[in-house]
Amino acid sequence: MEPKLRIIRKKKSEAENAHLDPLMRALKALHSAGAPESMTAEELERQRRSQEVLGKLTAPMTGMDYEEFALSGMSAAWTRLKAPHGSRHAILYCHGGGYTSGNLGYSRVLSSKLAHATGYDVLSFEYRLAPEHPYPAAVEDAMRAWDYLMYQGYGAENVAVAGDSAGGNLALVLCRRLKAAGRRMPRALLLMSPWTDMTMSGASYRERVESDPMLTPEYIEAVRRALHDPDLSPLLGDLGSFPPTLIQVGDHEILYSDSASLAAALRADHVPCRLEVSEGMWHVFQMFPIKKAAAAMESAARFLLEL
Repeated sequence: MEPKLRIIRKKKSEAENAHLDPLMRALKALHSAGAPESMTAEELERQRRSQEVLGKLTAPMTGMDYEEFALSGMSAAWTRLKAPHGSRHAILYCHGGGYTSGNLGYSRVLSSKLAHATGYDVLSFEYRLAPEHPYPAAVEDAMRAWDYLMYQGYGAENVAVAGDSAGGNLALVLCRRLKAAGRRMPRALLLMSPWTDMTMSGASYRERVESDPMLTPEYIEAVRRALHDPDLSPLLGDLGSFPPTLIQVGDHEILYSDSASLAAALRADHVPCRLEVSEGMWHVFQMFPIKKAAAAMESAARFLLEL
């Protein structure tokens, strides 16, 4: 039986709209100062430092244990609930940042939210970044993190892979690598505003420029030039036999088409998929201390429980 594509649209009240409008204006201003539209070494370093500070300042760590360690020479971290839970389930979390930025500090926000909502232990890792380390460095690092979980005794059926933005791209490419090697797939994919099409062919790249407070086409183009590899457009590849997938996206995003097209492509390849569209939300809104973000995390937890 062909799986159904579930599209859930989450609306905001007028009061929520009034509350979020100033925040979105502030985000637009922050983006113009903090998201480089060229890949100079100085701008990249500034963005990377800013992201680490942002993550450490805003991660909700109450009730969490956070343990950094070296994973075959790669920086990694476990985020766990302090309270014992007895679960042998884990989430491998791939951070965003356009493959050119992001680090463990930045990862703390969503790793802690995922651990809190699901009760699962969350493994994050600091994969090598472009342009210093071009593709496939990040994918090789993701495979190392996956193999580490397998060596620790987690079965593939007990591990979900989560990712936001470019991290969602990395989660998909990791699955493609596992599939090509004839290996078992993760239990599920949790994708937040995933970047899936480096050709930038979706209509939202043109139609939602003014409504997106986080990303610009110029920034996407600059990152794309730094990567130089068509293999990082998982939307255009074979998605057959991929695990059940939850995709969350805001309707204000220029990457909206990447999520909607991915959901349609997964359905065409007979993969169970749920697409959740949050009205008035922006790119990776789950990171922010707002009700919509908390609801998205709760939905991700329910999705895993339903499998």
